[in-house]
Amino acid sequence: MSVINKAAEHFKMIVSQDMKSVEVPEWETTLFFKAAVSFAAEQKVIALHTEGKQVDALCESLVNRACDAEGKRVFTNADKVTLMNSVDPAVILRIVNQMNALSSEVDETDLGN
Repeated sequence: MSVINKAAEHFKMIVSQDMKSVEVPEWETTLFFKAAVSFAAEQKVIALHTEGKQVDALCESLVNRACDAEGKRVFTNADKVTLMNSVDPAVILRIVNQMNALSSEVDETDLGN
């Protein structure tokens, strides 16, 4: 198997892991998300960071990643405006930070390591 095939297979295993979750008591909900996201899916978030638009990037990341227990996105792209203007920034920051922290904890046992 070539290196690129091994790399793609590794990522496929990470993406297929169970979703992780973050409790959001302020919203009386639990948000779910995949531990890994491809560069293609995060392209807009990366571009916003590069442009120095960290708040936009945080909200974009939340919109793209937050799902219900079945894996369906809980926010639409149009919700980004409401998140940026009408939602407690401390809560958004905490959620995204928890998502990022939990995403870095890849379950190596599921990967055969």
